[in-house]
Amino acid sequence: MLGVVYWQTAQSKPGTIPTSADTAIKVATSGGTVLGQVGFGMLADIVGRKRMYGLELILIIFATLAQSLSAASPGMSIVGLIIFWRVLMGIGIGGDYPLSSIITSEFATTKWRGAMMGAVFAMQGIGQLAAALIALIVTAGFKESLLTASSASACDGVCQVAVDKMWRVIIGFGAVPGCIALYYRLTIPETPRYTFDVARDVEKAGEDTKAYVQGKAEGHPDEVCRVRAIAEAEGRIETPKASFRDFVAHYKQWKYGKVLLGTAGSWFFLDVAFYGLGLNNSIILSAIGYSKGDSMYEIFRRTAVGNLILVCAGAIPGYWVTVFTVDIIGRKTIQLMGFAVLTIIFVVIGFAYDKLLQHNGALLGLYILAQFFFNF
Repeated sequence: MLGVVYWQTAQSKPGTIPTSADTAIKVATSGGTVLGQVGFGMLADIVGRKRMYGLELILIIFATLAQSLSAASPGMSIVGLIIFWRVLMGIGIGGDYPLSSIITSEFATTKWRGAMMGAVFAMQGIGQLAAALIALIVTAGFKESLLTASSASACDGVCQVAVDKMWRVIIGFGAVPGCIALYYRLTIPETPRYTFDVARDVEKAGEDTKAYVQGKAEGHPDEVCRVRAIAEAEGRIETPKASFRDFVAHYKQWKYGKVLLGTAGSWFFLDVAFYGLGLNNSIILSAIGYSKGDSMYEIFRRTAVGNLILVCAGAIPGYWVTVFTVDIIGRKTIQLMGFAVLTIIFVVIGFAYDKLLQHNGALLGLYILAQFFFNF
C-alpha cells in the first residue's frame, strides 16, 4: 500500500515500494523488539512486574497511532518516519514478551502452567485474525475507488487516495485492543512470587496468594503487622545482589547452560523462519498466485482472504492445539515434532517448488501446514 501511495511516480516499478525500504521497515520492528526484551526484562526484575506492565503498552499505542498519522515532508521521507515509530513500537512489543510470559508463569499453577503460557501466546493468532478482518473490511469499504485501477502502477487519483486512507486505518486499528487492555494492565496486582522473593514483603505476598486462590485481585494485609514483619526481616534476611559475574558463573555450568542455549537457540531458529515468512505473507501469496486480480480491489481482497485462510486454517488451530496438549504430551516432544515436520515441509517446498505451482492449492496447503506447526 505504501508503494501505491508514495512510489507511484517511480522510474522503476511504479506503485511498488523498493525492496530496501520494504526490508528496512520490516526489520525496524524486530530491532526494537530486541531492545525492549532486554530493557523491560531487566527493569521488571529491578522495580517489579506491575510497574512495568502497562508502560510498554502505552508505548505501543502511542507509536502505532503515530505511524498511522505519519506523512512525508520535504525534510523527511515516509520511510524514515515509519522506521522511527516502528522501532519505538518494537521496543514496546519486546517488553510485552517477557512481562506477559513471566506474569503468567508466576501466577500459574504447576499443573496448568504450560496451557496458560500457551493461551497467552495464542492471542497472537486472534490478533492476526482481527488484522486480516480489518484489512478485508477496509478493502470492501473502498471498493468503488479501488475498481478504477487495474494494477498498482495505474492506481492514481481516487484509487491512490483510497489506498492512503486504507493503510492508515489498518495500522491505526492496531491500537484499539491495546486501549481496551490498558486499564487491566495498569491495575493488575504484583505477582506474589516477586513480592516474596525479590521485594521480601512476606505479609503482602501471603495475603496476595490467599486472595488469588479466592478469586480476588489483591490481598490487603494489616499494615502494622506488615511493617513489623519487614523490619524484622531486614535484620535476618540478607538478599545478595546478583551481578553479571554471577550470571556467567551460573550458566557456565553445563547443566544450566544447556537449558538456556537450547531454549534461546530453538526460539532463534524458529523465528528466522516464522518472521521471515510471516512478515512477507502478502509476497508469498502473490508468488504462489493467490493474490492476483484484474483490479486493485481484487488484489487487496484476495490478499486479505489469503491471510484469513492462513490464520484460520493454520496459525489459530496450531496455537490452541498446543494449549490443550502441552501439559499432556510435554514441551520437549512438541518441540521435536514441530521442528521435524517443519524441516520436511520446507525441504519439499524448496525442492519441488516449480512442480507444486502446477497443482492448484498444493503450495498453499503446505504453507498452511507450516503455519500450523510454527505454533504447535
